[in-house]
Amino acid sequence: MTDPSATTVYVVDDDAGMLESTQWLLESVGLRVEAYRDGRQFLDSVTDTGAGCVILDVRMPGLGGLNVQEELQKRGLAIPIIFVSGHADVPIVVRAFKSGAFDFLEKPFNEQLLLDSVQQALQRHPPSAHRPGDAPDLQARIEALTRRERDVFLPLAQGYTSREIADQLGVSVKTIDLYRARVMKRLGADRLPDVTGMAIAAGLLDPLALRENR
Repeated sequence: MTDPSATTVYVVDDDAGMLESTQWLLESVGLRVEAYRDGRQFLDSVTDTGAGCVILDVRMPGLGGLNVQEELQKRGLAIPIIFVSGHADVPIVVRAFKSGAFDFLEKPFNEQLLLDSVQQALQRHPPSAHRPGDAPDLQARIEALTRRERDVFLPLAQGYTSREIADQLGVSVKTIDLYRARVMKRLGADRLPDVTGMAIAAGLLDPLALRENR
């Protein structure tokens, strides 16, 4: 379990009600929270993120979430970013993942889903670690996949189930589950959205080819 005293969750959202409710939710489970009403205020206040993550609204007056992400990267502050948006259209999601976003949640989001995402970001993606979108490391991991692992990787990233992939490849579901676990381990992916983000970031998956029921 993440030590709350050693981490900070930054919440950046221009919606005062959403900002307050998100802060309350996170603090209710013992996390240390710093809340900001706009992207510029956040950037002006943060010089060293240390351990933690950012919950960042995409659409804000002035400096939007994607611009904040870009500025953090320019400063070399590699902190996991969980984007939230009430208008999560495909180009925005693609751009966020290509730039290394940890997760992308659509408003109104499920509270437990947000808490799970935050805990995973804090525990498994410390600022000093490479994230799924880090291009050189990501490319090396993908190239290390065997032919059969790659056969499973792409359909998995597109959102196909183990049974559907098994039918496509003419093997058993048990075999696909085995390869699925190996693919996620080799890539360092904790969740299926990470696999999708990696495929998009590597230019191996057209975001328009994602299944509509994902």
